[in-house]
Amino acid sequence: MFYLSASPLSGRETGGEVLCRFLVKMQNNLNQLTAEKTTSSGLRFTIYCLLFTVYFLLLSISGCGVYSFSGSGLSGIKTIAIPVFDNQTGEYGIRETLTEKIAERFVQDNTLKVVNEKIAESILQGVITKYEREAHTFDEQENIEEYIVRIWVKVTFEEKKNKKVIWKEDSLLGWGIYSAQDETEDLGKERAIEKLAEDIVNKTVKGW
Repeated sequence: MFYLSASPLSGRETGGEVLCRFLVKMQNNLNQLTAEKTTSSGLRFTIYCLLFTVYFLLLSISGCGVYSFSGSGLSGIKTIAIPVFDNQTGEYGIRETLTEKIAERFVQDNTLKVVNEKIAESILQGVITKYEREAHTFDEQENIEEYIVRIWVKVTFEEKKNKKVIWKEDSLLGWGIYSAQDETEDLGKERAIEKLAEDIVNKTVKGW
């Protein structure tokens, strides 16, 4: 059963705050409906569509921060510094490669200019926290066909002047798959780094 009603205004709550609580309840209902197995699939899909539509119509006028698709808050920021990431793994050279790839992506995107840390308006800092390679797919004889490389990083993007954290991820994952027959681990590592760089730039300039 789904409960969509919001409780009456308390003495300390504004209408916007009540609407935000209402949206949070609706969001929980959407999550519950997605996992629901007892309702028929057709009815479940219809209810889901109705709730989804109402949810985003209300969200668009509420100003409530349940989800945000409005970018990452770059207002007034035009420059960024990217110090070399720290590396807590045993993979030699990975921190330089990742940092260079991220900088290249920012240059290609051209939303923020990459500059020296002393004059930058914002700073992107990161730590490579984990690296792993493991078998990913097998053939009929249980021979390894593909490996996957995974790299985890902790990243913080901050406005320097006010030391305001614009976004932060403690465990951002990049991964790359490579063939066991005719490709190398370095190629899997390169693909994982490419994905991390792409995701970091997208999150910084687009908010996703």
